[in-house]
Amino acid sequence: MPHTVTLKKIEPVTHDTHHLVFNRPDGYQFEPGQATDFSLDKDGWRDEKRPFTFVNLPNSDTLEFVIKSYPDHDGVTEQIGQMEPGDKALIEDAWGAIHDEGKGTFIAGGAGVTPFIAILRHRLEKQGTLDGCKLIFSNETEADIILRNEFQSMNGLEIVFTVTEQSDSSVETHRIDKTFLKSHITPSEGMYYVCGPEPMIDDVVEALKALGVDDDRIVTEDLD
Repeated sequence: MPHTVTLKKIEPVTHDTHHLVFNRPDGYQFEPGQATDFSLDKDGWRDEKRPFTFVNLPNSDTLEFVIKSYPDHDGVTEQIGQMEPGDKALIEDAWGAIHDEGKGTFIAGGAGVTPFIAILRHRLEKQGTLDGCKLIFSNETEADIILRNEFQSMNGLEIVFTVTEQSDSSVETHRIDKTFLKSHITPSEGMYYVCGPEPMIDDVVEALKALGVDDDRIVTEDLD
């Protein structure tokens, strides 16, 4: 069933990404890594549902999202980027395949990092360290890296940033393919969590399997 939520706060995260904070309906439950089907509560937009992931901890009294806007699409995310406190949205019950199944490597493309935000925050809150966890995060440019400073401050988290459209970058400049992964992972160790555009997920999963990662240690989610 749909739940009506009211925007309390919106602030920029990157040049095209916003952090949105909504009230949390009584009894609403979710697990770190889960998403919801989200729509704007206004005429012409209520049936335009999109999947967005909660980024806050499950014990919070708010519901929070980090959402990338695509102004050239003239669609839902463009409208979300223009929201103001007091505006309303509709969300469904939480769903999602990605949840914390243990230490491992989190591989994300662009906004596909959002399921990992709550998982890493929750694991850090519980254990005080992210030792044994690695984030491999691909974007077009460094300006697109969501929550870069927060990830870099997470105790114990090993990070590999890579960009594909910025040759003068201070981070790596390669696509996440088999060759790239071979130099950054130990296939016999830990879980592998993959989220991003569907073509990227397919390529990364194929590369992981080719490197010897078993199917039962690969968890994927397509949030396109």
